[in-house]
Amino acid sequence: QVQLVESGGGLVQAGGSLRLSCAASGRTFSNYAMGWFRQAPGKEREFVVCISWSGGSTYYADSVKGRFTISRDNAKNTVYLQMNSLKPVDTAVYYCAATPIPGIYIRPMEYDYWGQGTQVSVSS
Repeated sequence: QVQLVESGGGLVQAGGSLRLSCAASGRTFSNYAMGWFRQAPGKEREFVVCISWSGGSTYYADSVKGRFTISRDNAKNTVYLQMNSLKPVDTAVYYCAATPIPGIYIRPMEYDYWGQGTQVSVSS
């Protein structure tokens, strides 16, 4: 079992920045591939970005490429999502997710563990 807790969400103006954190506890964090997803009201959960267990591989959704950056610190059992140049369309609840299977995954069904989410709101 892995427990995930997101933090860092909030309200920001368009063009601003936020950094989300996802702290993991339980099993060995470095054995897990991690992902960030988001869900806006009335919409399906959407892939944002993922990172391999070592941090050596990442994959971004086209909608955030060049604006968001994922990183992880295995010593701190934490994965980060730096979000720059935020837009109102980025408004959503952001979730981190983990899977013990090595690789890069973009579908929610490929992840076994989820955090409770953190709200990001971007005003125009």
